Amino acid sequence: MALVHIDGDDLVVVIEGLDKLWAFKSSLTIPLANVRGATADPGIAADPKGIRAPGAHLPGVITAGTFHLDGEKIFWDVKDPSKAVVIELADERYARMVIQVDDPRATVALVENALR
Repeated sequence: MALVHIDGDDLVVVIEGLDKLWAFKSSLTIPLANVRGATADPGIAADPKGIRAPGAHLPGVITAGTFHLDGEKIFWDVKDPSKAVVIELADERYARMVIQVDDPRATVALVENALR
């Protein structure tokens, strides 16, 4: 699971617990200027993931790490698809982040309010 917060002009995503190991990341800091938006999307877990490099993918258990799909890099950290949030990015290493959060609606609201 991930914790999302705003620190000044940055969106900070902190990866918790053993997910750090599976995702090969402990946190990501993205300038808000490069965040295009966020949506709660439980259905994204059924979408193709692409090529894992590096990361972990056990269908129905966990998807974590960097995945390459259609020329884009996507960061994943999801165990429970019902709590998945997609954060769209521009001019960053990742085109999007797909992360599991405790409260998807609150996370989307946090990101959207920070972009106003």
